[in-house]
Amino acid sequence: MTYVVLDRISSVTLSSVTLPLPTGVSDAKVLTGRQRPMTEVAFLFAEIATEDGHHGVGFGYSKRAGGPAQFAHAREVAPDLIGADPNDIGRLWTELVWAGASVGRSGAATQALAAIDVALWDLKAKRAGLPLAKLLGAHRDSVRCYNTSGGFLHETIEQIKDNATRTLESGVGGIKIKVGQPDWREDLRRVAAVREHVGRDVPLMVDANQQWDRPTAMRVSKALEEFDLVWIEEPLDAYDAEGHAELARGLTTAVASGEMLTSVAEHHELLRHRAVDILQPDAPRIGGITQFLKLATLAEHANVGLAPHFAMEIHLHLAAAYPAQPWVEHFDWLYPLFNERLETSDGRMHLSGRPGLGITLSEQARAWTVDKARITA
Repeated sequence: MTYVVLDRISSVTLSSVTLPLPTGVSDAKVLTGRQRPMTEVAFLFAEIATEDGHHGVGFGYSKRAGGPAQFAHAREVAPDLIGADPNDIGRLWTELVWAGASVGRSGAATQALAAIDVALWDLKAKRAGLPLAKLLGAHRDSVRCYNTSGGFLHETIEQIKDNATRTLESGVGGIKIKVGQPDWREDLRRVAAVREHVGRDVPLMVDANQQWDRPTAMRVSKALEEFDLVWIEEPLDAYDAEGHAELARGLTTAVASGEMLTSVAEHHELLRHRAVDILQPDAPRIGGITQFLKLATLAEHANVGLAPHFAMEIHLHLAAAYPAQPWVEHFDWLYPLFNERLETSDGRMHLSGRPGLGITLSEQARAWTVDKARITA
């Protein structure tokens, strides 16, 4: 088969970057002994250059284990990109996923492709001179946003209240806090304190990080309804679609999940069971923007809300292109990695006029690089 070639990829540079966190972060998975506190995040950056002088940058990530595996897989399949037309993003994604098909079409194998896929979309938007959201077809120039990074379980309730005050003053609109402690009554006390502190008009969400069984999820979720939450996130194991569906039918508060799933097919199970009111996909976890767009179409068809997880530098653009009013998650952890900042005001995160994703890697990001590979002809 022959293809019309308008440009050719001349090089792919992959960088494994370790982002240290200021303090160890704990959610319910730490309190139940399933994980250790998170002290760093491993990022995989892909920088793609073409013969005509165009450039794109993309990234994926792994919290705790997995970063070296993503880097190794990307380095192994990246040579297949050299000489290919960067405009043919869908075809290239398919070729790369088949190059590693023996290790699967989800998890680390496809997450390794995400950075490359995002870089190709960034490059295409830059070639067009458009922000990515505009290239995709934006429905809005700003998106409702909420903050998570100030609401973890390792912090006292007074710290969380102080964090919430600073967050709202910065222009972010909503607050999400973690729940799922061994004593669920403590969860209720913390939620009550935050609701009283921020008032009834501030959007408030909670996240149990998959730590409840079905009876506990129903009991605690019903008790949480008095706090007028926007949603209850990951009340059950991410793969328990039937349990989520049963819970969603029993509540007036929206049920949200999806961030830990690693493919469009896994998300489809949630949609097929009518298990969530709000879907929370993560583009780097499901293989990039190409896969995210497929999933967004399914979500729209199912009439569910959209609130992508983490990676706001990518998800702001994707959320802006979703027909129904979405949310985007504000995390300040990634600030040191980029030279640019996303603007928040009046409860919304705003698109910039910069082409592509609108980001460039900082010198600090390059200083935190632990492995690097440059692939050329």
